[in-house]
Amino acid sequence: MSVQPTHIDPKPAAAPSAEGEPNLRLVHPAPEPVAGKTDDPALATAVSALVAKCLTDKPMSMSILAGAVRALDFAAVFALGALTFWIYVPDPEADRALYFSVALLAAVVNTMYVHSSGGYTLPGILPYARTVRRVLAAWSAVFATLAVVVFFMKIGTDLSRVWLALWFLSGAAFLAVERALLASVARRWIRMGRLARRAVIVGGGQAAADLIQSLEAQPDNDIRICGVFDDRKDSRSPAVVAGYPRLGTIDELVEFGRIGKIDMLIVTLPLTAEARVLQLLKKLWVLPVDIRLSAHASKLKFRPRSYSYVGTVPLFDVVDKPLADWDRVMKRAFDLTFGLLALLALMPIMVGAAIAIKFDSRGPIFFRQKRYGFNNELIDVWKFRSMYVDQADADAARLVTRGDPRVTRVGRFIRRTSIDELPQLFNVIAGTLSLVGPRPHALSAKADNQLYEQVVDSYFARHRVKPGVTGWAQINGWRGETDTSDKIERRVECDLYYIENWSIAFDLYILFATPLRLLSSENAY
Repeated sequence: MSVQPTHIDPKPAAAPSAEGEPNLRLVHPAPEPVAGKTDDPALATAVSALVAKCLTDKPMSMSILAGAVRALDFAAVFALGALTFWIYVPDPEADRALYFSVALLAAVVNTMYVHSSGGYTLPGILPYARTVRRVLAAWSAVFATLAVVVFFMKIGTDLSRVWLALWFLSGAAFLAVERALLASVARRWIRMGRLARRAVIVGGGQAAADLIQSLEAQPDNDIRICGVFDDRKDSRSPAVVAGYPRLGTIDELVEFGRIGKIDMLIVTLPLTAEARVLQLLKKLWVLPVDIRLSAHASKLKFRPRSYSYVGTVPLFDVVDKPLADWDRVMKRAFDLTFGLLALLALMPIMVGAAIAIKFDSRGPIFFRQKRYGFNNELIDVWKFRSMYVDQADADAARLVTRGDPRVTRVGRFIRRTSIDELPQLFNVIAGTLSLVGPRPHALSAKADNQLYEQVVDSYFARHRVKPGVTGWAQINGWRGETDTSDKIERRVECDLYYIENWSIAFDLYILFATPLRLLSSENAY
């Protein structure tokens, strides 16, 4: 017996299409999900496998969209002021610097006013009439502010009134049209699931049902519920909660979250169930998602600033997704900029290493190895070959030790100096690695004859960010051989510290400290 896709609301269709992702609410009560064959053995139900397949693309971040709209508003206001000047102020003696300074000031003030009125949030974008009133009110306030500045600086006679009037009208027209288009596009993207935060409800029963109903009652809600996960399979947690299926247990949720691109987990357990909440968080925090604790039904009331809100529904922020939104954009820009510079600077060394490898032993110059990347996805990592071809260990089931006979003469040198890692700059440019981050480990790497994840409980939490060519652990002396449990524990501690304290300045420090640490070849064979 299996759950058929016909139980899923066909508006839109139950499979990805041009209209977007499926609506995951069930049309009518579905039978109890049962374990069955799926593409991934870790997913226990046919429904969860279907849903996970529908969620493999990545939605657009509202923060990114808001930033793009801010930049567009700023550029448009300034450009309209400058363009109007060039067309309608033919006087060659006009103070060009003054006009452009006024246009720049107006662009800054307009962006500030729209932001303060909530014009760059989803509720401030979707209702067309309200958002147009907001931006036109802000634009009018900008000119009121300019009038005050012009009066006190006594520069009114230096500015053309025709220019100001035409600039005001053209700016108002642009902002109104821009907001009409933006509201239309945003609504379409929400229907398609491209501008939504994908959420999973953790914990079933009446508390989950009440939360779902409250979330769906919010106007302009950007939360897209993808299902319910709960360990309980009795009357306290029915197979269908408020129209959404229970997709599996908490352990299965971890695998589901890695396959589907989930943004948020909302735990509906009461605050009084402290032990159970802590147990759940210990399992779930390895995922690169926001974790929120529902405060909807809690009798404990805190100050409004203690909560984050979806509409009027309060949530406690427990764990924030690392490197989200603009942090991710800055991190990628950092990788591309410094990755290309490093590739150009180190190309002579790489060419020399390639020639030495070719003359030292038969076989290819490069060695490609499967490793765990971001969110436990498998990636191909490139290295210079340092072992004899017939003795290569693709899965690193056996660690390289001092004097290892599998390593070539050139291999010993390039491993000790980390030159063998330089081809990973190509991974950085391609986007599978970052310059700085937790080092990606081979699939079968062991410490004390145990896989790393068996030695360290929080091991997979290091995969919440993209792995790196170098990292905080490496410059703190934890590079090379990890033959004991203590070494891998210290490395993971450094990795988690890096994730929690990431910044561009931190990346720069690690990047420039790496060459100095390479002078020490301790533990690198």
